[in-house]
Amino acid sequence: MILVRKAEVSDAKRIVEITGEAFLQYIKAAGIKDTPALHEGEEQVIEDIINKDVYVATVDDEIVGSVRIHKLDEDTVYLSRFGVSMEHRNLGIGKLLMNYLDAVLMQKKVRHIVLHTASKATHLIKFYYNRGFYVDEVSKDKGYIRVLLKKDLVY
Repeated sequence: MILVRKAEVSDAKRIVEITGEAFLQYIKAAGIKDTPALHEGEEQVIEDIINKDVYVATVDDEIVGSVRIHKLDEDTVYLSRFGVSMEHRNLGIGKLLMNYLDAVLMQKKVRHIVLHTASKATHLIKFYYNRGFYVDEVSKDKGYIRVLLKKDLVY
């Protein structure tokens, strides 16, 4: 059974592992050599668990996916470090995490979700488009073409 819950400090090690797996695939798809997500340790994840909203997806109590959000303003949250373990991809876990976030954010009356992703990561672009996101901006601020995707939550 797949469940989604708020992350706990004890989840940090597994979140680092999943983030590493996901972002190794991200840099390949983006055609870049590195990203800060690959250098983050348990301390940073623990700090995020304390200061942001971090959620994990579990299968039979094993953490298989994670995502982080933090408020930019009253109406908007920024989504980051979204990933699902390699062996659990294409099982609907990412969709489940996103559906859970949508429900939580709608309950909190958040109006918009934004995130950045590489324009060359077409599998991610397709995933987010299918979840109701659209391109809001394009930039090269990190040395490669990234898109700011936005989703408007409808009540």
